[in-house]
Amino acid sequence: MTFPPTLLGAAYLLLAASASLSEAARLAPDDSSLEAGDQQQMASSAVVHTAQPPPGAADSLEQYVRGLEVSAPEGAPLSSDDYPLNFNYHNFDQMTKFLRMTSSRYPHLSALYSIGKSVQGRDLWVMVVSSSPYEHMIGKPDVKYVANMHGNEAVGRELMLHLIQYLVTSYTTDPYIKWLLDNTRIHILPSMNPDGFEVAREGQCDGGVGRYNARGFDLNRNFPDYFKHNNKRGQPETDAVKEWTSKIQFVLSGGLHGGALVASYPFDNTPNSRICRSSPLCAVFQSYASTPSLTPDDDVFKHLALTYSRNHPTMHQGKPCKSGTPSFNQGITNGAAWYPLTGGMQDFNYVWYGCMEVTLELSCCKFPHSSELPKFWEENRLPLVKFLAEAHRGVHGFVMDEHGNPVEKASLKVKNRNVGFQTTKYGEFWRILMPGVYILEVFADGYMPREVDFMVIEDHPTLLNVTLHPPKRQEPGTSASFYRPQQQLPHNGGGNPQHFYHHPHHLLSPGPPPLLKPSNQESGILSSITNGFNNLVSNIFG
Repeated sequence: MTFPPTLLGAAYLLLAASASLSEAARLAPDDSSLEAGDQQQMASSAVVHTAQPPPGAADSLEQYVRGLEVSAPEGAPLSSDDYPLNFNYHNFDQMTKFLRMTSSRYPHLSALYSIGKSVQGRDLWVMVVSSSPYEHMIGKPDVKYVANMHGNEAVGRELMLHLIQYLVTSYTTDPYIKWLLDNTRIHILPSMNPDGFEVAREGQCDGGVGRYNARGFDLNRNFPDYFKHNNKRGQPETDAVKEWTSKIQFVLSGGLHGGALVASYPFDNTPNSRICRSSPLCAVFQSYASTPSLTPDDDVFKHLALTYSRNHPTMHQGKPCKSGTPSFNQGITNGAAWYPLTGGMQDFNYVWYGCMEVTLELSCCKFPHSSELPKFWEENRLPLVKFLAEAHRGVHGFVMDEHGNPVEKASLKVKNRNVGFQTTKYGEFWRILMPGVYILEVFADGYMPREVDFMVIEDHPTLLNVTLHPPKRQEPGTSASFYRPQQQLPHNGGGNPQHFYHHPHHLLSPGPPPLLKPSNQESGILSSITNGFNNLVSNIFG
């Protein structure tokens, strides 16, 4: 696929997008944390070369996710009377029925697909909610929510069903929701652990019954880990999410949990406990000594967490759920400062694919009585929407060659923020950033690397289009000086995708950054104490 070199169509497209974003800012609810408006003129050091893609260029949902199973609407559209959603917990069959009803009732706003199956064969359903549910909207970001990865943490699962209903029913009546769906593709996975949910029990606020998948694995300890070796066998549910994340360039993500009331941001893990790796008992006390493990994008992650907590009526107060449990300043915490864990989903999203994910703990009780669900929905409706809108903060644009063709899988990094990201097949990129002046580093196989200065302001996202050029003609016998990406080895063993955590002096060298090496597995009675303590903390806090 190629983009025509003419700029006229693009000018009209950008003007239209500008007007849309300005309207969104005007229509945002009170206390809006989303700042959206006219597209900013790109920095002078970038090459302006963008064009409207030809009609039909966007792939269908099936093509875009390359074969993930799609559930087509069944039967005739349903009347509104046939589209109820009560504040009760829905088992797998009831959830599936509701999702299929939604795709049938609102085919222009929703699409249902499965990313895989659980251990016991239940579909891992994902609902896309957007004004373009079956086609990727070029230049518009994809975002996601993942709920119920611990089967006994059930509030998030029900909130996702109500969020889907709220979005599709509000599209024609709420201008802010209309703007969000016109400019964003929202993917919602209501239950990552449907098997665990089926054995969990309503009213159980603590404990581990239903937390794990049908093979007894904690899915939030089952992802590749940058800091430490994770030798846990991959599970169908986590393998499906890993593949899903690799196929779609998600910009922003929220993982919904229960057992606390806080927004937790990366890193979840830390290299610090390596000091005590020769003594498991020492590691226990050091690991839970509230040591933060901060990312290069710590300012962004704190902002994203605060966006949720400040729009929640009580989370921002940071009060402990009960005596003996921690309080959280402003309702947010660094994950490792709370308690470190290996193999978490939010670190994987960020390090491997540059997707900024925050863990949202939404209820002190993991599986409260259904009578409390209306309260949870009212508390979380606004923050759930406002959090997703943060995908429109920062910088976005296209990377193209000198003929206007998109450059796929170009590697990008904001200087001094050493977690990278890549362009899509259309050359698109997005990065959430706070206001400031930055340098974007762009590398692609066969092209001269570029550094582009740009500015992000509070009022609206920055549009930045970058043109890459091939290396200059070389004399015979000399080599061209251009970037060839090197395959990186994962830190948690073979078979996992490369990650994009870079360090400046190793950016162009093959292999993983040398910051950490996989730890040796500890053994013996002290190791058992460590593992038992970790499981205890996991069961208490989520």
